[in-house]
Amino acid sequence: MNSRERWTVYPLLFLALGLAVRAVAIPAESLSAAKVNELEALRLTCREIIIQGDDGTVLVRMGRVEDAGGRIEIKDQLGRNAIAIGTRSDAHGGGVEYFDADGNAVGTSSADSQADGRSIR
Repeated sequence: MNSRERWTVYPLLFLALGLAVRAVAIPAESLSAAKVNELEALRLTCREIIIQGDDGTVLVRMGRVEDAGGRIEIKDQLGRNAIAIGTRSDAHGGGVEYFDADGNAVGTSSADSQADGRSIR
């Protein structure tokens, strides 16, 4: 083996060994966070999705409600509730909740409210 071949083969050999050791030394379960600029997937399975503004304010939260199902909460630029769609822990049916400028619930629309399914309080 001449010098030129050594400069090609040995770095590739050490790279392969390093990648193999890393895969064994760092199990996949220990990776709890990743930062990426873009993610493209055909299917994503998770328990919660939170969308934050640049300042860390939660703008949208999609997740599960304990013992009740799922819920999407949309908030204003200050993080106050604006509208929520889904289930609540104290009710079995789904619905839409409306909030005022201070984030206080002012109305709901759900199939459980009335027989015809149209109820805004």
